[in-house]
Amino acid sequence: MTDRVAIVGTGAAACGVADVLDDTDRQVTLFDKARGVSGRAATRRKHDCRYDHGANYVKPGDDDRFSEVLESFGDDGMHDIEEPIWVHDADGHVQEGRDSDEHKWTYEAGITQFAKRVLDATDATVTLETHIERLEREDGNDQPWSLVDVDGTTYDGFDAVVLTPPAPQTTELLAATDWEDERRERVESAAAAVDYRTIRTIVLHYDFREDHPWYALLDPEQAHPVGWLAREECKPGHVPDGESLLVAQMSPEWSVERYDEETKSAASDAAALVADLLDDDRYANPDWVDSQGWRYALPENGAVDDDVQAGEAAGLYCAGDWVVGEGRVHRAFENGRDVGTRI
Repeated sequence: MTDRVAIVGTGAAACGVADVLDDTDRQVTLFDKARGVSGRAATRRKHDCRYDHGANYVKPGDDDRFSEVLESFGDDGMHDIEEPIWVHDADGHVQEGRDSDEHKWTYEAGITQFAKRVLDATDATVTLETHIERLEREDGNDQPWSLVDVDGTTYDGFDAVVLTPPAPQTTELLAATDWEDERRERVESAAAAVDYRTIRTIVLHYDFREDHPWYALLDPEQAHPVGWLAREECKPGHVPDGESLLVAQMSPEWSVERYDEETKSAASDAAALVADLLDDDRYANPDWVDSQGWRYALPENGAVDDDVQAGEAAGLYCAGDWVVGEGRVHRAFENGRDVGTRI
């Protein structure tokens, strides 16, 4: 029996693992280098606003397990965004999208609430501001795992370890791991084969509000510099009345080119692009801005199951959207639950 389980990360996949294992007698500890939980499903607060600058909302997906978890928390503080998602093309032409009546669930307190509610409902221990750099393990399938952080502190005695960071970061962690076994090499190679899309988010705030008929604009082809533009004021409790806050997730090409550019300059260019897209010069002059780079935002492909699961007999597991090849909160969570079930 696996008694102690370590999970690196606190995003959706990690929450899925912890959720399943809470129904067992396993002792679960999660480690995250950030100051809060939730990974790329992140919420930030600034100037009386709160905004989701990574994942914007969650949707049920095709698996009832995710919906059941959402419903288990009740509807207090939850909101289903009613405004539709429209589309635009490389030339900035905006038109109605295909409204499939899918739910777009969010929280008045921000998308981070999903991870907080899942983990708060478990007995798992969450250790934040702890950057795990490598693993250590003696030869033999019955030997425990140790985790070592960047400060050299060791956390030992784990029967299983679940790695949930993005594939490139998982690759680096495995490359630094002291376990000379071909299974580690197979898992490392599986992670290294996953490519990622880089996205820089630019947040633009205005002291006016227009009643647009859409919640967000999406460029399905990612040919326009603005790949996604969302109105955070469509979420109750996020933006004060009479104000507007736009979350612009720029295209991969724009994001790679401007990834390290200082915020003021990058936001000025992004605001000009938004003003042109919306055909309204006022949007070129936000009264404050913010920025967040997601170097590993969305996986372009998934890992090979046989390889990514090669270390499981020795207690080494991987979970996340990169394992399934789809950058969706519900898919990462469901994959985490699958991994938890195998443990």
